Amino acid sequence: MPNGLSKATLLPFSFLEDWLSDDVMQAIANENNLAETAFVRPSGEGWGLRWFTPVHEVDFCDHATLAAAHVLTTEYKGQGEMAFATRVGALRVSRREGAYQLDLPCFPPQPVEDELNSALEAILPQRPAASFRNFENLFVELADETTVRSFVPDLLRIGRFHPLGLVITAPGRAHDFVSRYFVPGAGIPEDPVTGSIHATLVPYWAEKLGKTHVSAFQCSQRGGHLLCELAGDRVPITGRAKTFMKAEIYLPD
Repeated sequence: MPNGLSKATLLPFSFLEDWLSDDVMQAIANENNLAETAFVRPSGEGWGLRWFTPVHEVDFCDHATLAAAHVLTTEYKGQGEMAFATRVGALRVSRREGAYQLDLPCFPPQPVEDELNSALEAILPQRPAASFRNFENLFVELADETTVRSFVPDLLRIGRFHPLGLVITAPGRAHDFVSRYFVPGAGIPEDPVTGSIHATLVPYWAEKLGKTHVSAFQCSQRGGHLLCELAGDRVPITGRAKTFMKAEIYLPD
C-alpha cells in the first residue's frame, strides 16, 4: 500500500461508518465522472444518503438511490424496506418482484418566470406546448417523441440556466411519455436515466392523461424504462438494477 493512502471499496457508492469530508467526497465524485456518486452511512434504523455530481452536491437523486439499495441488498444482504434520510426527506426502497420500488416525494409543476420562458424558447426547435418548473429543474413539453429524440442540445446555453437543469418531454408512442435531461452546469451533459425528474413529470402527465399509473421512457443514448404512479403526495417508481463493476480506490490517510 503506498505511503499516506488507505484503501476503500466503492460499488459505485461508498458504505461509510461516518461521512468523509465534503472535499474528499466531491473529489471522489469528480474522479468517477459519473452523473452522481452516492455515499451511504448507517443512520438510526436506516441509512444516511448523499449525492455528488462531478461538480457539486445535489439535493435529490433517484437512480443513485436505487443503485445504493441494490448494492445494500446484493452485497450486504439487506432485506425488507430500506429508509434513506436525505435533503428532500425520507426516501424508501423495497423489493418488488425482482425490481425495486422507490417511494419519492411529489413535486408538482410550478409556473416558469417570463424571462426564463423567453430564454427557453430561444434554444428549442419549436415553441413548447407547455413549460413548468420545480425547485431544481425547468421542464418543457414538445410536440412529439420524435422531436425529443432528435433534439440537439446547445449545452453552453443550457448551462446558463445553472443551478437549474433542463428536461424536455412529450407524449410517447410505446409509453405514456418520454423525456431527456440535461444538466451541463453540474458536469452532466445528459443524464441516462433520472428518477428524480419524474417526481414532477408524473403529476404533470397524470393530470394531462387522466390516469395515476403511467409508463415512462427516458430516451437518452442508453435509455431507461420507469413504471410510475401518482399516490397523493408521493410518487412510487419501479425500476431494475444490475451490478456491472466492483472497484477499489485509495484515499488520503
